[in-house]
Amino acid sequence: MDSANEFLLVAGMAAVTFGVRYPILAFFGRLNPPPYVLRALKFVPPSVLTAIIVPAMLFQEGKLDLQPQNAALVAGIFAALVAWRTKNLLLTIVLGMAALWVWRLLMGTL
Repeated sequence: MDSANEFLLVAGMAAVTFGVRYPILAFFGRLNPPPYVLRALKFVPPSVLTAIIVPAMLFQEGKLDLQPQNAALVAGIFAALVAWRTKNLLLTIVLGMAALWVWRLLMGTL
């Protein structure tokens, strides 16, 4: 693929993304939604992240894996505890990744 085609591909993807999202944002920006809607919208990012992360932690090779050898599960539980105690996102990510690597090293899967 030459650079002209690559540019057109990226520009097309940007146009489609913008075209799909802008009308909703423009319409929503003119409304004053009730406070309960704004409160409910605050739960969308954690819900989406949970829906992505939890299956990756619990399922290994398409099967439910609740064994201690499941490094993603152990690191996820550890990261959840760090998040709960510190409320610090960066520390949670760093310590969660460190726990994942250390557990994989200890289990011999790194």
